[in-house]
Amino acid sequence: MIGILIVAHGTLAESLIHCASHVLGKRPMRVRQLGVTIHDDPVALLPQAQDLIKHLDDGHGVLILTDIYGATPANLAAKLLQSGRVEGIAGVSLPMLVRALTYREQPLEVMIAKAMSGGCDGVVRMPAPTPSTRPDGASDAAH
Repeated sequence: MIGILIVAHGTLAESLIHCASHVLGKRPMRVRQLGVTIHDDPVALLPQAQDLIKHLDDGHGVLILTDIYGATPANLAAKLLQSGRVEGIAGVSLPMLVRALTYREQPLEVMIAKAMSGGCDGVVRMPAPTPSTRPDGASDAAH
């Protein structure tokens, strides 16, 4: 099973894990987080992140998900990457995480593609309700 490490600002990573646990009905195994705050020294966090990778990798690899490409959490995550073994995706969202969790028994490259498509496909403009689809049955027309 591919391990998942989420490196993100503040408590975002733990919140994403909590929400994914709600969606899936249980807390997923082999998923950890590292929250980075404004007070943290990224250099000091690197050994902790490396230990998390070692803990998560059972021989099938680790996928690191991070929030904003180019920001401190992503820059920290980039120092952990090892092609084919520890891979990373920036722009983490709940749809991306749920998709990654769903495909973690697949090869790492497949899981990466599925996670990225989950992130992209999870961005949808919601249509405004029409009078016939409004839950209260009311019309939008002015009286």
